[in-house]
Amino acid sequence: MSPRLLSAERPVAWPAFHLEVLQGLAADQRTLPPKLFYDERGAGLFEAICQQPEYYLTRTELEILSRRAGEIGALAGPDAMLIEYGSGAGRKVRTLLDAMVRPGGYVPVDISQKQLVDVAAALRRDYPTLPVRPLCADYTRPFAVPDMGRGRRIAFFPGSSIGNFHPAEAIAFLTRVRHTVGEHGALVLGVDRRKNREVLDAAYNDAAGVTADFNRNILRRLNRDLDATFDEERFAHRAFYNAAAGRIEMHLVATESHEVSVAGRRVFFEAGETIWTESSYKYGRNDLEALVRAAGFEISRLWSDRRKRFWVAVLERTEASV
Repeated sequence: MSPRLLSAERPVAWPAFHLEVLQGLAADQRTLPPKLFYDERGAGLFEAICQQPEYYLTRTELEILSRRAGEIGALAGPDAMLIEYGSGAGRKVRTLLDAMVRPGGYVPVDISQKQLVDVAAALRRDYPTLPVRPLCADYTRPFAVPDMGRGRRIAFFPGSSIGNFHPAEAIAFLTRVRHTVGEHGALVLGVDRRKNREVLDAAYNDAAGVTADFNRNILRRLNRDLDATFDEERFAHRAFYNAAAGRIEMHLVATESHEVSVAGRRVFFEAGETIWTESSYKYGRNDLEALVRAAGFEISRLWSDRRKRFWVAVLERTEASV
């Protein structure tokens, strides 16, 4: 039997979906929102990215979580409700669930409906006493969380996805999380650290070309969902570290001048023109402290891996924000 699936928004065709795309493509610097990556094929490609040797993020975060899960479980306390933003394949959360005392419930939140249903079913099978309420939603927008458990609300946002938000957007997102977890809640946050440019550039330009395929898949999705006419072969993947802004930028570059139709609108691309599809901000300690403080949190715990590439932070609400 399929798990009960709550839906905060329609998973594919949101009311403003085509407007958001058209406005982004009409801008001087053309953009597409990174949430569009995660259709069924895109979710699978991202899981493949996580297995690439250049992509250190998943391995380092799992290293930290494995070593610190007991401390996180103790901080959460008994009967805690765990809310995971961007649950993906649901691997990392098992480390926390195994360490928690009588978790009162788990709410995986993801935009990829099929993956969400599969993950919820697997967790219900492997954790038969755990209430699981999957929520299909765009977590970049406000949504309601079902009330489960008698303990604290603990949000879990792994994978350095906080870096996909520009700083002002990240503050707004974290502020919404603070309201969601409530007065006694906390957030376990994955954060990628600033580091050597060569390491960063390689992580987003794997030799197998999986990230390039993932990036171009966004065009395939627009062809399917908005009757667009993108030719993937006319766009090249480009990802690079912008040191001044402290972020990786991922773009699709038009390799020749040509015209595309999107939702009945014509869009002309000059050769060399780009569509900015994703940012991934990297944080220093001062940057991170300023970010979470602006959202009404403070860093309670901050752990890194042995090579100092990644952080897992536990954020508690500040007294001023209660």
